[in-house]
Amino acid sequence: MSASARPHRSILYMPGSNARALEKAKTLPADGLIFDLEDAVSPAQKHQARTLVAAAAVDARAGAYGTRKICIRANGLDTPWGRDDLVAIAGAGPDAVLLPKINSAEDVAAALSILQDADMCPDTELWVMMETPLAILQAREIAAAPGVTALIMGTADLVTDLHAQHTAARLEVISSLNICVLAARAYGLTVLDGVYLDIQDQQGFEAQCQQGLALGFDGKTVIHPSQLDVANRVFAPSTDDLDRARRIISAHSEAEAQGKGVVLVDGKLIENLHVVEAQRIVAMVAAIEAAIG
Repeated sequence: MSASARPHRSILYMPGSNARALEKAKTLPADGLIFDLEDAVSPAQKHQARTLVAAAAVDARAGAYGTRKICIRANGLDTPWGRDDLVAIAGAGPDAVLLPKINSAEDVAAALSILQDADMCPDTELWVMMETPLAILQAREIAAAPGVTALIMGTADLVTDLHAQHTAARLEVISSLNICVLAARAYGLTVLDGVYLDIQDQQGFEAQCQQGLALGFDGKTVIHPSQLDVANRVFAPSTDDLDRARRIISAHSEAEAQGKGVVLVDGKLIENLHVVEAQRIVAMVAAIEAAIG
């Protein structure tokens, strides 16, 4: 499966210092995994985690993690571990590297320079955490930076930096979420919603997934396997969505063959933009089915 065709409904953070968790991840129903060297790893375990994660990424290249997309989150370049993390990641060759605490396109360029000097595989994508006020204000420039393929919301850190309070409706970050979706769509990037910290609150988690879907996110980053099924269900097209998409594609094709300029499906006018969206839905379902198979 090509990288562009892979679904991103659920992307699970895994602590890079936990060998058992990295092994268990091979069986979890996540579309992708983020092997974390940053927040989930204590300073005393940073070096061990780097070794474990690099080995897991090499195993992933050999197929150990199936179709799951493998990303490694480095420590920031303003820490004692950031530069060495990037060098190790470049050598391990994951599908993507996740850059934390990015404030500008210049920060992205600095990280990319280190990765390239370390002979990073040209297929490795750059994912960027959007978790600071400066990052949000610079979202357009970050999205346009060379190598960037995905924006990942870091809403927990962002709320802290804003001196805001977490609310069920996420009013405190709704403008930031909108800005990042806009930037991602403007530059053809994947955009993933932030984590939901209360792993016991499945109802609240599902509501936030539904909100993320409505806002335009491609999927959800999650912190516990118990959240995977809900994220996978919410961010996958429903049976009704798929049926309607297929009818739109079929009706448009028939109208073109007959030279008709107007197409109606379920009494509603269909334009080219609806056909493109229908094709995206059909392709997504095919990708999900291929991953499951």
